[in-house]
Amino acid sequence: MPHAAATSRPAAPDLAASDPAAPDHVAGPGTAVPLFLDCDTGIDDALAIAWLAADPRVELVGVGAVSGNVAAATGARNTLDLLALLGRADVPVHLGAHDPLDRPFSGGAPHVHGADGTGGVALPRAATSVSGTSAARALADAAREHAGQLHVLAVGPLTDVALALELEPELPRLVRHLTVMGGAALAPGNATAVAEANIHSDPLAAARVLQAGFEATLVGLDVTMHQRFEEEDRQALLAAPGPAARLLGRVLEHYFAFYAQRFGRPCSVLHDPLAAGVATGDVALALAPRVPVVVDTTDGPGRGQTIADLRGMYHGFPDRFPGGVRVALQVDDDFGPVLLERLLAL
Repeated sequence: MPHAAATSRPAAPDLAASDPAAPDHVAGPGTAVPLFLDCDTGIDDALAIAWLAADPRVELVGVGAVSGNVAAATGARNTLDLLALLGRADVPVHLGAHDPLDRPFSGGAPHVHGADGTGGVALPRAATSVSGTSAARALADAAREHAGQLHVLAVGPLTDVALALELEPELPRLVRHLTVMGGAALAPGNATAVAEANIHSDPLAAARVLQAGFEATLVGLDVTMHQRFEEEDRQALLAAPGPAARLLGRVLEHYFAFYAQRFGRPCSVLHDPLAAGVATGDVALALAPRVPVVVDTTDGPGRGQTIADLRGMYHGFPDRFPGGVRVALQVDDDFGPVLLERLLAL
């Protein structure tokens, strides 16, 4: 049903303290936790960027732009323009990988995000430019600078993270937590019958990252497809006093039209902002077992599938895999109202 703006945003829970099976996320009043975002800035990435930019608990130390929804260069330009609009032109933006690890870039998803990644809505052009440091190098440098403290949020293909792992083999030890928007454990895929788009875009990179030993959480289609904005939410953004919120309302029109084909009404799912909410601790994971996850890197019909070992579901998912990946299967609350409140306050 349509969301109304929430009257107050709940305090970010300390998930690590309240639930021993929960990941260690950004939390704690008065603290600014360093976070590196790697994205492929299309429409839902824009919502995630807005979520992070408005959070005083997050020290956004850098943003990498990888090819996915759009080419890396287009995504970098979108990111620069959005950050400037949000008053965060100080955040460095780094150009990431144009091609996946094992094949050329396929051209993105213009049918979902528009050819420009913003649904055909022109963003005010920022005066800032991308840095001279690649996204992979910037991520590796940030991990060393903030050793044991850096949170990484990856909401696009994992190419840049895999390349950073090559540059800095100690990356899994240096990074405090990696949150990935990607995968589908029990849910069907959205790129193919079994594969989610981010993982499908570069399965080899995803396989390397998820097997590297990061303390990681996979926020995939099992949870993101159940979190949505409705048309009333978009209209609230269009009527907002702030120009950033109004622009996001306009950008969402293209996204709503795409998802109308899936749900029978104009609406949009909240893939990337939900992952951002998990990373900042505002979204509590009701069920996120730590299990082995393997990515299919073959060229067959299973390419890009995230094969999560969920056989423990019949016995309460005993935590028997300390080297596994936490796979989000359920979240506690409806994230739409919380996201809308933050966007309306931009």
